[in-house]
Amino acid sequence: MHRMLPGTRALRTFEAAGRLLNFTQAAKELGLTPAAVSYQIKEIEEQLGLILFVRSSRSMALTPAGRLLFDAATDALHTLRQALARARRLQQPHAPLRLSAGPRFATQWLLPRLAQWRAAHPEIELSFDISDQVRNFDHDEVDVAIRFGAGSYAGTQTVRLLDTVVVAVCSPALLASGQWTTPRQLLGQTLCQVDCEVGGRPWPNWAMWMAAAGVADADTSASVSFADSGHVLHAVLGGSAVGLLELAMIKKELAQGTLLRLFDIALPVAPALAYHLVYPEHSGDRRIAALQTWLLRELSD
Repeated sequence: MHRMLPGTRALRTFEAAGRLLNFTQAAKELGLTPAAVSYQIKEIEEQLGLILFVRSSRSMALTPAGRLLFDAATDALHTLRQALARARRLQQPHAPLRLSAGPRFATQWLLPRLAQWRAAHPEIELSFDISDQVRNFDHDEVDVAIRFGAGSYAGTQTVRLLDTVVVAVCSPALLASGQWTTPRQLLGQTLCQVDCEVGGRPWPNWAMWMAAAGVADADTSASVSFADSGHVLHAVLGGSAVGLLELAMIKKELAQGTLLRLFDIALPVAPALAYHLVYPEHSGDRRIAALQTWLLRELSD
């Protein structure tokens, strides 16, 4: 005999009760009374002709049938929330496109190019969530993200934007005072680097750079480490240090001559890691497509 499925309100009640295994706690979460939750669960059981919970004076548990339906209800509600969030964003074509990006990429590459973006797409306003945290597209009010990593994120589409290498740089004034002819001579300078790990691998540091330069037994223990490359850039631009920075992030400074690259040594971060554009798998947002096209064009220059 065909039986009607419970509505979304009933499914929400069942999901909360099945997750918490406590009608009182479920009622508090849903803004209902425990009696109302108990009544809705009883209605669902009668409607489906199934026993969903085993109750005792001290505990409550899902029956095998209840566990099966609980898993299905959880998946269904999650899918519905995803679709609803995306549908609402699609219904707001003039709302800002919310872009999440790490501080390094945002401050050193993206924000200096906002004028070019606005000239190319004056109809699309960008707003920013600047963070290294991986955002949830369904709950964090973010439409698209730029992330550095392996590009593997469940339920998303990813586009590889940019591989990166790290190079040694200094200011023109500092180079004029030194005129170094060999990598070993840099050991007498203040050396700055980023101290972090990405994907379980250490970010390129001075010990690695010296090894690549063929400088044996280089003592780089006095290197000044920062958690963010922006601090390294500031120290180098101030003329007091030699730093290791991502080549793609400092192309403007190199072109303007405010930074000078030292020696032809480039350290890859890791072959599998790169900057990726990340967005929901079935987004359908034309603004994201426009952003993707613009980013790939700008990054190819």
